[in-house]
Amino acid sequence: MIDKSITFLGGGNMASAIIRGLLRAGTPPERITATVRRGEKKLELEQAFGIRALSDNLAAARDAEIVVLSVKPQAFDKLLTAIAPAIDARKLVISVAAGVPIAALERRLGAGARIVRAMPNTPCLVGLGATALSGGEHATAEDLKLAQAIFDSTGITTTVDEALLDAVTGLSGSGPAYIFLIIEALSDAGVKVGLSRHVALKLAAQTVLGSARLLLETGQHPGHLKDQVTSPGGTAIAGLHTLEAGGLRTTLIDAVEAATRRAKELGDAFLETKP
Repeated sequence: MIDKSITFLGGGNMASAIIRGLLRAGTPPERITATVRRGEKKLELEQAFGIRALSDNLAAARDAEIVVLSVKPQAFDKLLTAIAPAIDARKLVISVAAGVPIAALERRLGAGARIVRAMPNTPCLVGLGATALSGGEHATAEDLKLAQAIFDSTGITTTVDEALLDAVTGLSGSGPAYIFLIIEALSDAGVKVGLSRHVALKLAAQTVLGSARLLLETGQHPGHLKDQVTSPGGTAIAGLHTLEAGGLRTTLIDAVEAATRRAKELGDAFLETKP
């Protein structure tokens, strides 16, 4: 439970996922505010969560002890300009925008701002997210602990140096897209060998979910778990041989590297943009 007032500037999917997690963890809805641009979204949030929804970012930021920046990166400059007068050293600012460095936030909000940068992913929507956190120069250990409590309500968290957040973006931030593609491909394969689409998709998705949970709960190396499925001369080794021949391992590594490079490019571009 979070015992401070918290405002989400932007009430989209990620903000909604975090709000849902906070409420599930016992945070009173009256401590939570979100800002939205559309009247129908305001009503939707209020009815779904029992929280307060506003359209004035500056007023919402001024009243909060914790400010979560949850708008799209392309809307950041306008948002930061609007709320800068309300941000001081008494507030904790948490950013969930991919590719927006802490230095760029400090430049726009003031060098003394207490900032924690977070990189969550979309499984936060179902309480199974993975979030990495990094604190700015003025963020305290207590600030990081508070941010961790917020994102623990949506899954698991870890703390890394900010220099590694681009790598986190390439792996777990973008990773759900890779997994959805794999599930879709497995489903297509099931249809090709005779299964109905519904059955193939259900089996593929549950196989990915169950395999991930088995790894996390046993703590065993994925290679060891793979070997447990792979009998001499059996079906799994025949399938694995095909995957290795097709370069699946190399392709996934290349995908994470490409996404990491793109995250760095976006961050560098934002740093070069004048406030």
